[in-house]
Amino acid sequence: AFRARAVLFATGGYGKVFKVTSNAHTLTGDGMAIPYRRGLPLEDMEFFQFHPTGMYKLGFLLSEAMRGEGGVLLNDKGERFMERYAPTMKDLASRDVVSRSIYLEIADGRGINGEDYVHLDVRHLGADVLNRKLPDMSGFIRTYFGLEPLTDLVPIQPTAHYAMGGIPTDIDGRALRNAANDPVPGFYAAGEVACVSVHGANRLGTNSLLDILVFGRRAGKRMAADLESLEAPAPDLEAEANAQERIDVLLAGTDGERPAVLRGELQEVMFAKCGVYRTEELLTDARNTVADLRERAERLRVDDRGCRYNTDLGEAIELGFLLDCAEATVASALARTETRGGHAREDHPERDDVNWLKHTLATRDLASGMVELGYKPVVITKFEPKARVY
Repeated sequence: AFRARAVLFATGGYGKVFKVTSNAHTLTGDGMAIPYRRGLPLEDMEFFQFHPTGMYKLGFLLSEAMRGEGGVLLNDKGERFMERYAPTMKDLASRDVVSRSIYLEIADGRGINGEDYVHLDVRHLGADVLNRKLPDMSGFIRTYFGLEPLTDLVPIQPTAHYAMGGIPTDIDGRALRNAANDPVPGFYAAGEVACVSVHGANRLGTNSLLDILVFGRRAGKRMAADLESLEAPAPDLEAEANAQERIDVLLAGTDGERPAVLRGELQEVMFAKCGVYRTEELLTDARNTVADLRERAERLRVDDRGCRYNTDLGEAIELGFLLDCAEATVASALARTETRGGHAREDHPERDDVNWLKHTLATRDLASGMVELGYKPVVITKFEPKARVY
């Protein structure tokens, strides 16, 4: 156990809760789940951004730069379908708009060969643009698909990319415990794990780097100032015992299911039923599946009994974190009966500022284990929210 007067979480997001994601294998929501398990809220978990041009089945991103240079999206008929959905911006519309447009083309049977992907066409950009301006993206296509972007169409699909939600914080990185924005002494968060909410319901491209730099610095400065008044923590023997007990239980497991099996089922249901488009029916199914997976995860099979670099144990622990994040996400998405930013409800397609211009706070009741939802108002300063028009 490590004890400190101040702790900052900068652990990233939880994109590995979805089947297809641009996120690294390490992004399993550990930093969000740890405070959630201890009764602190997670804010705006229903808002998750899907990047429209992930490499089919792989999730690696093909940057907006490819469309910025003139790349276009094509359906199975060879049509530039974005003209139907965003007549002005077309292929350069925002990420959520393009992702939903791809989904609609696939749902209407215009995916390539009836499959769940469309094509990115950059053939006309020429060797100078592809090899000089876009060498990384062109290299990905050649390396992972074995295709030549100068002559071949590139299969793409929306991929889970960025969590707008997370640990609620103020602009100094202090973690907040409730809707009254009371800080938790000595606890800070910055980056994708945090929800200071500069991204609102839908992050703009490249703003995550600004988020990290600005609020990482602010949090560090605040921590340094707070250390003068923060007291050294007393040993929490109960917390240590609980953590050790969980590890002991996992290492003793011999007749349960392997974590990878449950993780695969979780990723499938989250991608299909809590992904680009959502409905009450899909989200209810997802909630029930997550609850069932949580029950099955009480008995896991961990083959490696070692105490050094035990990745088998690590995956079992990470499965629990993924289930926590999925639970909070689905509950928050099911309650929000509107479409806003990265949260799109097919059964509630319009934005509803009268009832839903507010932040969601998802908290696990420590006695019952149930998710409780609360809300706090959105602070509007200089710019009033308006509907996007393309």
